[in-house]
Amino acid sequence: IPESVAMDDVELTSTILKRLHALGVRVAIDDFGTGHSSLGYLARFPVDVVKIDQGFVRDIERDQVKSAIVSAVVSLSEAIGATTVVEGVETVAQLEELKHLGCDVAQGFYFARPVSAASFDKLLLANTNPTPDLRIVRGGLAG
Repeated sequence: IPESVAMDDVELTSTILKRLHALGVRVAIDDFGTGHSSLGYLARFPVDVVKIDQGFVRDIERDQVKSAIVSAVVSLSEAIGATTVVEGVETVAQLEELKHLGCDVAQGFYFARPVSAASFDKLLLANTNPTPDLRIVRGGLAG
């Protein structure tokens, strides 16, 4: 649902999202903590995934304020039964801090750079990359 629709008619958006959720569609809030993504959405909408904006990841291992914000969002996500996805992970230090904070899933250049569909197909066929750490996908970052 476009952001402008959600902001203009919260009740309609809530009704639509609840119907979709009942059908098994998972709902995610992208770029949480920026723009129009507010705490109110967590209370009004059936949210399955909270994606924390990459701006909170830059320098997180050295910035106590960013670390505290991510920690709070992780706690909120857990409280509503949502998965926390952190965008923009580029270094092992960031990944380690996010593990420490209890983030469920991480994505970013640390894992892989964007590639075209054709290049991705070649990567799969070549099977040259090491086996991914499936704990990140299946069981979270912790451990």
